[in-house]
Amino acid sequence: MKFLAARIILTLAIPCLLFSPSLAAETVQLLGRAILPADTFAPGATSGQLKKTNRTTPFRHSQPVQGFSSVIPGPKVGTYLVVSDNGFGAKANSPDYVLRIYAVEPDFTTGRVFPVNLQTGERLSSFNRQSFLELNDKKGLVKFPLIAEQAVYPTSNIPVSDKIQSQRLLTGGDFDIESFRRDSDGTYWLGDEFGPYLLHIGSQGELLDSPISLPNLGKIGGLNLIKSPDHPDFASLSSQEERLQAANLRGSSGFEGLAINPRGDKLYAMLEGVIKGDSLPRRLLIHEFDLASKKYTGKVFSYRLESSHHAIGELTAINDHEFIVIERDNRQGDRRQPGFANPAQFKRLYLINLQKTDHQGFVEKKLLVDLLKIADPQGIAGKDAYHGIFTFPFVTIENVLPLDAKTLLVINDNNYADSQGRSPKQSDNTEFILLRLGQSLNLDPSLYVR
Repeated sequence: MKFLAARIILTLAIPCLLFSPSLAAETVQLLGRAILPADTFAPGATSGQLKKTNRTTPFRHSQPVQGFSSVIPGPKVGTYLVVSDNGFGAKANSPDYVLRIYAVEPDFTTGRVFPVNLQTGERLSSFNRQSFLELNDKKGLVKFPLIAEQAVYPTSNIPVSDKIQSQRLLTGGDFDIESFRRDSDGTYWLGDEFGPYLLHIGSQGELLDSPISLPNLGKIGGLNLIKSPDHPDFASLSSQEERLQAANLRGSSGFEGLAINPRGDKLYAMLEGVIKGDSLPRRLLIHEFDLASKKYTGKVFSYRLESSHHAIGELTAINDHEFIVIERDNRQGDRRQPGFANPAQFKRLYLINLQKTDHQGFVEKKLLVDLLKIADPQGIAGKDAYHGIFTFPFVTIENVLPLDAKTLLVINDNNYADSQGRSPKQSDNTEFILLRLGQSLNLDPSLYVR
């Protein structure tokens, strides 16, 4: 594809970021909590056939409702759309996991999460075909081999589901969707990690454009595009080591964050990992994408991780220049609870400002919420709070949505059924929590959802 000729703004960083006073100085309080059990399923193609897990597999004629990696407002107030990622954690074990957008309603009175109708938001008694949208390539826009085009799932003798084949459904063997946003025309944009690609999806789940690659705008290393080891160009390489060497991005490091500005004319796509060859090992890049032309503008912003061992979970707009970033370590579990050998130490939300940078270009970054220090004066968390403090100690936290200037919705990705951050030896549920900020955000009025 031809990319927009534009001046590249690739901000360079320095080891020390200048912080301004933290918005997290005021206590953040827990307002509500609702839980979707780990073992929640929806009808669909048989899944889990290549997954080694502590559950009994395969999941016959069903798909786990899990792995939520991004959230947007749903069809009515109090409902939300969430996207599940590639399924079981890797391209190789997820070719039978169908990529979906689910509609849900967390009930903060009962503490339960219900499926709702994708169109109306009306509550349903169970997850069924009214509660989700399956992604597909019925138009034939993907130019590399899809799982739907194959007779058997890769590295197996298991036949590909007839439904996946006949409807050209997209699976976790094709893409790893980690973030999504709704355009003003009602279509969706999704960020993928395998390319990484931007995917444009219609109201029936159909791809509207061929997957859009990310150009190497900073000319870091020798490749013209940013490519992960799971990029289809490397599919013919015989080993994972060769794919890692060929790529300029490590695995699971593509588009983890995707935001759309309130004006609705730009996307901001954020990589989870550092580009190979970058001299700054903590720099993550945020790329601006023009929705009218469907091209990258050439503007690239730099975000500095607190540690090279950290990762980000999401990028969410507050206004046209301020965004929330989830930054986390790779640990899990509350350190105050026995049984966790390597408990979580860093799970935070930061507020960044693209219009304010230090003298070498890192965007301004303020601590907004420490998810390991949430006040629970009302006792909402019950036994999961200790001495009035509730923690969100999950290894992956990938959803944040402002509901008003002082209220945030945060959801974990439960990595079914591998993560055990709430209780040792117990697979994580999906938890929806409401947080009350001590200070108000400068939230654009168009982003209020309640």
